[in-house]
Amino acid sequence: MHLNNVNILPEKFPTTEVYPFNLKLFQQTRTVEFTTPVTFFIGENGTGKSTLLRALANKCGIYIWEFKDINKFKYNKYEQDLYKAISIEWANGSVPGSFFSSDIFKDFSQILDEWAKGDSHILDYFGGESLMNQSHGQSIISYCRARYKIKGLYLMDEPETALSPRSQIALLEVITQMSQQGHAQFIICTHSPILLACPNAMIFSFDSAPIKSIDYEDTEYYRFYRDFMINRSKYLDSM
Repeated sequence: MHLNNVNILPEKFPTTEVYPFNLKLFQQTRTVEFTTPVTFFIGENGTGKSTLLRALANKCGIYIWEFKDINKFKYNKYEQDLYKAISIEWANGSVPGSFFSSDIFKDFSQILDEWAKGDSHILDYFGGESLMNQSHGQSIISYCRARYKIKGLYLMDEPETALSPRSQIALLEVITQMSQQGHAQFIICTHSPILLACPNAMIFSFDSAPIKSIDYEDTEYYRFYRDFMINRSKYLDSM
């Protein structure tokens, strides 16, 4: 374990009228404790799980390699400010790490190719081949297998996006193996019941306030997929 907990500090909120500070979930949650090497954040879109993950990255000094979106129709000046209202507790001092998101992985891959023009050996740290020359799923697995061998804190935002079920299982294998070796800690936002099956992982639900832990079999993802597989006609007949 590298990161013990994150504390949310409502007294430092600049407002309670604008996202993300208007979410009752953040107003009513004080501490989220990380007691296992793999922790999952789950919940519907807009519940704040990815926002907290990005705030953690900022607070932990983990850079997010992405091309900034400066053309939003409606700008929210508070959207990226949650990190200013949280505190963190390391187990034995800070460690390096990385932030992964399928949405920005192409950005990182392009940046990496630019670096490789000056020093091709940099690709050795990411599987030995340009990530741009592989399929999306192959490049993600190649990146993860290489990067997560290094001691660190790894934040992942919906890594299952564009991954087939088989590739999700391959990613689950990487996460499980690296976390069991004792040098890697993962905090992952996901909608995938395959990834959530990671042995001994802690799952936190963002679907109600405050944030609370939940068992795998009680997650909406597990129940919905199980119900669909057992009785898919119930859903198809209503179409």
